[in-house]
Amino acid sequence: MLSPKSDRRLDIHNSEIPVLCRACEARHRGVCGALTPDQLSHLSRYTTRQEVASDTELTSAGEEVGYYSNVLAGVVKLTRLMADGRQQIVGLQFAPDFLGRPFRTTNEVTAEAATGVKLCRFPKAVMDEMMVRSPDLERRLYQQALDQLDEAREWILALGRKSAAEKVASFILMIAENVDPDHVDAGVPIRFELPLKRADIADFLGLTIETVSRQITRLRKAGVIVVENNRTVTVPDLDRLRDTCETDAG
Repeated sequence: MLSPKSDRRLDIHNSEIPVLCRACEARHRGVCGALTPDQLSHLSRYTTRQEVASDTELTSAGEEVGYYSNVLAGVVKLTRLMADGRQQIVGLQFAPDFLGRPFRTTNEVTAEAATGVKLCRFPKAVMDEMMVRSPDLERRLYQQALDQLDEAREWILALGRKSAAEKVASFILMIAENVDPDHVDAGVPIRFELPLKRADIADFLGLTIETVSRQITRLRKAGVIVVENNRTVTVPDLDRLRDTCETDAG
């Protein structure tokens, strides 16, 4: 337990943080964790909070970048449009991911709310200037970009070499680990809503809708997952799901 003296020090330090930022997870686990209280205060003057419904377009490919965002809650899907008009999901972003590509003038992908999403939005010009002045912030953004590159390489492996069963299990594992990171290593069941419809999951994994539904049913019958109302998934044992991602039970 903190002493009264320690409590006073904590209150003084916390009072330097803008009210908007004090309870924000992006401040602790996201890019804003690299900012000092003064820098947070400066950024908060230009910050707006947004809540958007699922299927709302957040940014459009080819559009000039005017703002960046921190994802505070929900799931964002990133898509590319192919020359023949087909759409391909190329990535997912979760809280507290940074939405946007620093120093680019136009968006390369379209970002759409896959679920209801909460965002913290700030002007590109303000954040670009802060990145120049804050090596820690720039380093944090580079680290997130490298993490996303590693994830993309993992999905290249999954899409190129894994069976349909392993692909679907890997997708569910990715969602479980990102929507409830605080309980990933706690040894407790993880419960969440699938952020994508079956058609979108099929698109993301390069499978048919029928194959996705069949593999989810197999995982359910094997007791690896519990499915309610078609979209609510519970993973009783995350380690067992991890094993399924590497071994096709047939």
